[in-house]
Formats: sequence, C-alpha cells, structure tokens
Amino acid sequence: MRKIILYIAMSLDGFIADKDGGVNWLGGDGSEPENFGRYARFIETIDTVVLGWNTYHQIVTELSPDVWPYAGKTSYVVTHRQMENLEEIIFTGQNLPELIARLKPQKGKDIWICGGAGIAQQLMKENLIDEVCVSVIPMLLGEGIRLFEGAQMSLKLMHTEQYNGIVDLVYQVRETI
Repeated sequence: MRKIILYIAMSLDGFIADKDGGVNWLGGDGSEPENFGRYARFIETIDTVVLGWNTYHQIVTELSPDVWPYAGKTSYVVTHRQMENLEEIIFTGQNLPELIARLKPQKGKDIWICGGAGIAQQLMKENLIDEVCVSVIPMLLGEGIRLFEGAQMSLKLMHTEQYNGIVDLVYQVRETI
C-alpha cells in the first residue's frame, strides 16, 4: 500500500513560515548551494501531492509562478473555494481524512503531504501519516507558523542526511499518542 509522507522544511526552532507566512528564509548556509539533498530522489518516489490552498497560492504567486513544480504528478488542493480543475491539479473540498482514505489504497507511488501546517496537523491527529521527513533549515525565526502544534507522535529515526547546512531527518511513524 502507498505511504503517506509528510516532507516539509522548517526552521531550527520549528516554524514552516515566518509570522507573515513568508518562506524567503528557506535555504541552506551557502556551503553547497547546488546540493538539494534527498529531494530529487524523493520526488521520484511519489505520484500524488496533497496541499492546502495557502501553500498552493504561495507556489503559483511567489515561489514558481510560471511553472507548476509538480508536473507529471496529480496534485490535490484542499480548499473550500470553488475552482475549476486543471490538467494535473484537482481542487477539492472533500474531507481530508476521507480523501487520504480514498487515495492510499489506489495503485501508484507514495503520496506527498506538501503543506501547510493545518493539513499536516490534521493528518497527524488522525494518525494518517506514515513517514515524516523534515528538512531543518539553519535559521531561527523566533515566531511564525508552527509545524507540530498539538501533535503527539512516537517516531523511529530511519535516515539522516546533511547538505548545505540543512539536516534531513526521516522518521517512520510508530503511533500517535
């Protein structure tokens, strides 16, 4: 069965965005600017991306306005907005746990929970995440949008990797507490 993987970047102090929702602080320390760690390998293991409206909007307006970065993958944008589906982007108001329950048993590669915090937190509370990969960015923000607000999970460390000052931590979820 496909795995549900939360793969996300956060600051060393646990934020996925600054207090204004910005992510212009994402990046390493500059020691290996061309090294993107395990991302290139990871993206080949998935064929489905699940993200919330805010993450989608930030991608198409700021981060990659000219090219959808997940081309060749089916993307589900969870939103209450009535939007017309695009070729590879499905806008859905479906209950998130129900969406995951529908997608997980389908044939295919793994499913990436791309963001944001609300999507991740809801799935963690429902015990629907199989693997957590956090790219810890060498930055202290002091405040912002927390990734693990209210989450309680028992994890098993499976892999670590460091590159460009960033540390990737890959955990298998053992259980939600």
